[in-house]
Amino acid sequence: MKLICLNAWGGKLADALLDYVKAEAPDVLCLQEITHTPASDKDRLTYRDGPHSLPQSANVFRDLCHALPDHAAFFHPAAQGELWDHTAAVPSQFGLATFVHRSLPVLGQVHGFVHKCYSADGYGDHPRPRNAHGVRVRDDVTGRSIGITHMHGLRDPKGKMDTPERTAQARRLLRLSDKLARPGDLRIICGDFNVEPDSETLQILADGGFRELVTTGGFAGTRSSHYQKPGRFADYMLVDQPELITDFRVIYDPEISDHCPLLLRT
Repeated sequence: MKLICLNAWGGKLADALLDYVKAEAPDVLCLQEITHTPASDKDRLTYRDGPHSLPQSANVFRDLCHALPDHAAFFHPAAQGELWDHTAAVPSQFGLATFVHRSLPVLGQVHGFVHKCYSADGYGDHPRPRNAHGVRVRDDVTGRSIGITHMHGLRDPKGKMDTPERTAQARRLLRLSDKLARPGDLRIICGDFNVEPDSETLQILADGGFRELVTTGGFAGTRSSHYQKPGRFADYMLVDQPELITDFRVIYDPEISDHCPLLLRT
């Protein structure tokens, strides 16, 4: 089974992103920062946050569904806010997407909020609502069931330091993984956690029986050249049975986001 996990950056590099996922065709694709704007069929609208105005890929989820027609697609919004078509406001949802190839039976799912709750009346103040989604699939090649849970960790404008909110978030994420998996399953937790490698978040998951593969694999970071701020780590991949992993990589080329894809094979 091939798994790819990525913060898609709201589809800012949508063409490169779509080409990459079509070429890789992973069995399971876990994506954070996905837009879904069912009220508009436009490819791009404008995101406004105070004085900031940015072009925004409006329908990344739709475009990914077209790019991966042989995958079951799941979208879980964390919030609904507004994008703009010139002077017209368009309701748009922002959250997680998970794609599972139809050859893999989906045996179970979990979804829950790890910080705050769904915001229906705007994206909200930072730190904004965050959710997590998990799928339990059967890999008939290995004869094994695999529980995969991913999240987009809260963003704090003050930085990536440990906070009580991040501690609570990590414990909620671990509980969701516990709820999804069955004894003997390979368990995987991944996503853009928005924390440093020495964070309490990763320690909580380690205490829960998980090994983190980015830092233990000696990778230099998970950010592409599009990310200009200090700090090169944000994304992590953890497993509870590392001996079952046949390959793990941080993909630095091609660049399809300001984050790097994490690719794992079992």
